[in-house]
Amino acid sequence: MMERKGVSTFGKSPVTLVGPELKAGDKAPAFSVIAADRSVFTQENLKGKPTIICSIPSVDTGLCDRETKRFNDEARKLGDRVQVAVISCDLPFRLKSWCGAAGVENARLYSDHREVNFGVAFGTLMKELRILSRAVFVTDKDGVVRHVEYVADAGTEPNYDNAIDAAKKLI
Repeated sequence: MMERKGVSTFGKSPVTLVGPELKAGDKAPAFSVIAADRSVFTQENLKGKPTIICSIPSVDTGLCDRETKRFNDEARKLGDRVQVAVISCDLPFRLKSWCGAAGVENARLYSDHREVNFGVAFGTLMKELRILSRAVFVTDKDGVVRHVEYVADAGTEPNYDNAIDAAKKLI
């Protein structure tokens, strides 16, 4: 399994990312994550419309809370032309209660806690912590990655405008 050292930090400590570094033009790799209702979301669900995929450490941190709410607001503005998926290793029932408390209804939250296969496939699994690093991917209606941002420090916000602009160009 591929490991990338020295490309990311968490709490100012270096972490090892497991998996490849995806690039624009790559086909979205196979993955399977679950929603609070136990429905499964896979790379097949990326087909049909552009998708913004956010990989976050945990909804229970201030930065992940802000990021998820921001992408939820953007999902509301974009309507059904774009889907937004936020993926973490939080348990599905935690994601459901967080969404209810935060009023998040437009972005869909998914859990990669079982097999962390999204994290490994997209190169966002922090080996030392077994949680996902912060990253944003935008795929087109055919499931091809068109925008990638691996945030070097998990304590830093992604470039929202770049991701949103990339998604809008695909509509």
